[in-house]
Amino acid sequence: MIHMTLCFDEGTGNQMTGGFLTDRQASYGWMFKLSEWTHLSTYDVGLNTGSSASHIVVIDRKTKRLVEELIDSKIVMSMRAIYQSKIGLRLMDQGAKEILQNLSEKQGKKMNSVESAQNIPSFLEFFKDQINMAEVKYPLDHFKTFNEFFVRELKPGARPIACMDQDDVAVSAADCRLMAFQSVDDSTRFWIKGRKFSIKGLLGNDVQSDAFLDGSLVIFRLAPQDYHRFHSPVSGVIEKFVNVSGSLYTVNPIAVNSKYCNVFTENKRTIVIISTAEFGKVAFVAIGATMVGSISFVRQEGDHVKKGDELGYFSFGGSTVICVFEKDSIKIDEDLLANSARSLETLVTVGMQLGVSFPKLENCVLEP
Repeated sequence: MIHMTLCFDEGTGNQMTGGFLTDRQASYGWMFKLSEWTHLSTYDVGLNTGSSASHIVVIDRKTKRLVEELIDSKIVMSMRAIYQSKIGLRLMDQGAKEILQNLSEKQGKKMNSVESAQNIPSFLEFFKDQINMAEVKYPLDHFKTFNEFFVRELKPGARPIACMDQDDVAVSAADCRLMAFQSVDDSTRFWIKGRKFSIKGLLGNDVQSDAFLDGSLVIFRLAPQDYHRFHSPVSGVIEKFVNVSGSLYTVNPIAVNSKYCNVFTENKRTIVIISTAEFGKVAFVAIGATMVGSISFVRQEGDHVKKGDELGYFSFGGSTVICVFEKDSIKIDEDLLANSARSLETLVTVGMQLGVSFPKLENCVLEP
């Protein structure tokens, strides 16, 4: 039974194949399937790998395989000490926030220096199986600083957009680990554990948030190895930009899953309101994080954007985009909802289908 489980196809359940990348990952698949077969809650499986273990496991939407995210163990220990304890967060309140801000600014300047380009080869080596240089628009010698490489552009067509001619189909805004919830209540039940999280807190005082209060929430978490330009998930007109100052906590699940920390409502962020014909208004929130002091946009108020159009980029680090849809405006794809209900992030790329507007309920299939 163990052998069959390790070879079990996560997507169809009727195909025998080897797909886990490591022995450790195979053991995750065994636990994942066992929890389903014995009718145990799969909620703990996803959450524990993100918040309290020394590794993060996500499910790749293309291959339907569990994949381990590489994080240095010393960094994991540090984050847990800070974000998973009252003592750690008390230190934050007593001056560590300013340290993070200064550290991010200092690191940003360093990564813009010519000398920083020397770090690119070692970065590629560490993430050699997760960065495809064949997709990158320019050759490696084009990048004169690390940050130039970090915000690299991709070749045209590298990220096909699902149902490009159908504006009632929303798409992924980033290469990321995605969590999607049909309601805000689901997001706080399965993933966001900060006691003070709310849509009003996320959008701030300068955005009329009433229409979003009972809406759908999609979280796009970018890791350092990801393509760091973010794109519009919908077609519409950019109504306004709102900047909210704040801290630069990490957006790693260790912090997001902490009941002591309110990452999304306390971090520096920019809110973009996109007015659409199919989904009503969509709040696109770009959130800064540790080592990401800079959020840059390439669009302006009044611009018309097509889904898949670039909106901007994050400089060095990892960060997050959150999209909030008005209530009953989108039907999010079932596989994304099912994974999120297990507290399991889904690895996706820009342009993959996210969901469809009500009352349209047909899926648009995009071949990998």
